[in-house]
Amino acid sequence: MRIERLDHLVLTVKSIDESVRFYGDVLGMDIQTFGQGRKAAKFGLQKINFQEVGHEIDPKADKPMPGSADFCLIVNDSLQEVLRQLKEHCIEPVLGPVERTGALGPMQSVYIRDPDDNLVELSSYGPHVRITNRDELK
Repeated sequence: MRIERLDHLVLTVKSIDESVRFYGDVLGMDIQTFGQGRKAAKFGLQKINFQEVGHEIDPKADKPMPGSADFCLIVNDSLQEVLRQLKEHCIEPVLGPVERTGALGPMQSVYIRDPDDNLVELSSYGPHVRITNRDELK
């Protein structure tokens, strides 16, 4: 078996409306409605599906709960631009910028919290790493 990429992840949230505002307005993701009125935030080739706590979709994680996620999103902007945009939305970073190591090597990261206190790492590899074709990863 060879895994190609992550397609989507599911966040259990307290309020789908608050999550849609954050991921759409603050992080600039495209908000989509699918299935029977479900909401998702799409970016690149991936998306984040939202489910409200107490109204989870089966099958589900063993203990779905708001605030238990910790994930990294790669940005195309400089971290200075990311920090400027976060300030416009009154979002105070938890940490950063700091050096981290991602799947493709060294990167700079800023950490924030979403409305459910999930830890969201916003990272940039800088101009030396630009993947435009999955064949470049082989």
